[in-house]
Amino acid sequence: MKLQNKVAIVTGSGQGIGKGIALELAKEGAKVVVSDINQENIDRTVDEIKSLGSDAVGVKADVSNIENVNQLVKSTIKEFGRVDILINNAGIYPFKPLTEMEENEWDKVLDVNLKGVFNCTKAVLPQMTNQKSGNIVNIASIAGAVVGYPNLAHYSASKGGVLGFTRSAAIDLAQFNIRVNAIAPGAIETPGTKVVGETLKQFVQAIPIKRMGQPADIGKSVVFLASEDSSYITGQMIVVDGGLTIQ
Repeated sequence: MKLQNKVAIVTGSGQGIGKGIALELAKEGAKVVVSDINQENIDRTVDEIKSLGSDAVGVKADVSNIENVNQLVKSTIKEFGRVDILINNAGIYPFKPLTEMEENEWDKVLDVNLKGVFNCTKAVLPQMTNQKSGNIVNIASIAGAVVGYPNLAHYSASKGGVLGFTRSAAIDLAQFNIRVNAIAPGAIETPGTKVVGETLKQFVQAIPIKRMGQPADIGKSVVFLASEDSSYITGQMIVVDGGLTIQ
């Protein structure tokens, strides 16, 4: 119970990696605010957390919309009185060759994946700075933050931006006892990865551990960064990819 009585907001936690993170935080005692753009997915995750005997509420929000984000934080404080942990996980990754990519497609990915991180971080800062404590974990990706991939120029740019934001925010916020770190997942088995098809099979063949990652693998890494076990770590990125990028 490393996170007993801590209050955590997890964006994009209706399914996939975000859901895996929310469940692992709950298992360690955190009260979890499940946020997503899909209400049915929110409800399922909340129910699953409650079935573990943990406390959870759901708040529908689009992280690219600052009004939605401010309401998300207000709802969290109204329900639980504080915000200890923010997990910036919400993200999209539509595949598109750069030669065919339109400005609106670029903007949408950057708005969700990068601006969303800024919006959510800004929204929790008044509460965290007042508490003189807080923990922010941003979900980056090996794409952009470590290596490049075809057909993902917008996604890679956004995730590279998340890493840069993480490092700078860690410096700015250390004075308030707020730590900021990032995790870069590799190939993780989620509903979204099923659309990748043959590319995914090639990933698995190239992974030294010879398996896809699971949402829980990312969740357990988040627990480490969100707990006092990592109290002397800030501004860093942990790559969780089964060794894919070390070859």
